[in-house]
Amino acid sequence: MDFKQHIIDKIIEITDLDRETVTGAVETPPDEKMGDLAFPCFPLARIMHKAPPAIAAELAERLSGDEYIEKAQAQGGYLNFFFNRAKYIKDTVTAAREAGSDWGKSDIGGGKTVLVEYSSPNIAKPFHIGHLFSTAVGNSLARIYKHLGYNVQSLNHLGDWGTQFGKLICAYKRWGDRAVIEKDPINELLKIYVKFHEEAEKDPALDDEAREYFKKLEDGDKETTELWQYFKDISLVEFKRVYDMLGVEFDSYNGEAFYSDKMDEVVEILRDKNLLTESEGAQVVDLSDLDMPPCIILKSDGATIYATRDIAAALYRHRTYDFYKNIYVVGLPQSLHFKQIFAVMDKAGWDWSKGCKHVGFGLVKLPGKAMSTRHGDVVFLEDVLNESIEKTREIIEKNNSKVDDIDDAAKKIGIGAILYTFLHSSREKDIVFSWESMLDFEGESAPYCQYGYARGRSILRRAEGVDYESADLSKAASDEAYTLIKQLGAFGDAVKDAAEKNEPFYINRYVTALVKLFNKFYTTNPILKDDVDEETRKARLAIVDAVTKTIKIALNLLGIDTVESM
Repeated sequence: MDFKQHIIDKIIEITDLDRETVTGAVETPPDEKMGDLAFPCFPLARIMHKAPPAIAAELAERLSGDEYIEKAQAQGGYLNFFFNRAKYIKDTVTAAREAGSDWGKSDIGGGKTVLVEYSSPNIAKPFHIGHLFSTAVGNSLARIYKHLGYNVQSLNHLGDWGTQFGKLICAYKRWGDRAVIEKDPINELLKIYVKFHEEAEKDPALDDEAREYFKKLEDGDKETTELWQYFKDISLVEFKRVYDMLGVEFDSYNGEAFYSDKMDEVVEILRDKNLLTESEGAQVVDLSDLDMPPCIILKSDGATIYATRDIAAALYRHRTYDFYKNIYVVGLPQSLHFKQIFAVMDKAGWDWSKGCKHVGFGLVKLPGKAMSTRHGDVVFLEDVLNESIEKTREIIEKNNSKVDDIDDAAKKIGIGAILYTFLHSSREKDIVFSWESMLDFEGESAPYCQYGYARGRSILRRAEGVDYESADLSKAASDEAYTLIKQLGAFGDAVKDAAEKNEPFYINRYVTALVKLFNKFYTTNPILKDDVDEETRKARLAIVDAVTKTIKIALNLLGIDTVESM
């Protein structure tokens, strides 16, 4: 039973307000003592020609006495609802346990396709810690949308085209050694790429040579194309190893190069629609009416740029997927770029472009570390993941934790700790990397949530043989149980909020609060102690079962695995 929806239905039944107005107005009071839900009666003042407090008092009388509503109480201009606690606990716990891994799911995405573009590292360059922000947010959003019934396609728009490949080919031809590179591909390619820039500062003619190599690549020269493909293939092997560690999968690895033959059509469409104008020799779309700089489509030498490729990619995706949403999980510094290309597509009359969304994120700050591929100062993501795993292993060994498989536990907890950190706050906030806070088993962290789950599963294992399938849940109707079950029942709303705002931190915040309330519940409501009667024990075990399953689902939506013992 959806208690919130039931109250909305009752309000609509006795008022002239539409569902959208009532649904938008119903809120959760700041203090549980004020009720479980509240409805501000101000929208009814003009309809009923009465003061909101009088309306609240009148509605309170008409809405009391319901089997799901213990009481409706007027307080000022608000109508506060108090659920029937025993009924709420029974219905919510039963529903959560019956739903299993489907708890919190919805069919609102039925028949709709959502594309999520994320991660998108540059070929032949390090997969560094900065890439994790996009990867963590994008992977979580893909999982969240899938949970809501959408057909989700995860896209990795690889940086596999551009003048940097002319530089890399030039560097390889001068200093590359295939045997050495294949032993450590990304590091060795980075070394020769950095060497190119160092040498080019002394001899600018190298830049001209690099441009010539890229021109050969654009023209389909056999040797340069084979080298480019080689760099791409060995880079993907390295990248996929990191993706496997993170549990990330993609449906498409079509990068910039894939759209190189699709840009001429875009130029022609924009020209036919009289959207292109000349500016200092370049072909641009004027966006002055939107207070934006012009969007360059063709440079003065006739070459295309990122904007042209991104517009071609969007058109291809529309034709291929007929998407409902096309989400770009790309850093905030690219905000203007996306505003420009979305504006160009809108001017082209492509209504579907309204489904294109830029989901920006902040910066990763590492004390004393500056990330610059050109100069080689970069923190490899794989190194960070491995270091987190090793630090976690040390903590497990130091605490003499009883884990079933220390390697598996260290990996899941160590990687989970990093993902949690990147999804802990609004994605637009910068992240300051700190091992101490990430691996804190007591504070707000992945280990804290994973420990809450493991503790609950341990209780259930120790109670093996106790049949709580048909438990009388009214036996567990304590204040702590009720507060916990209210949080349990809010899971579906948290998932919808995360998708609506493209903010995984709503799930992060939800599961952290759930674990805190769960810890309080099993501390104040003994379960396995001898003095607990059998029926109460069964009811509390049923709650533990429902809550731990929800913790697991929520963490999974963040890309974080659980462990059965810690």
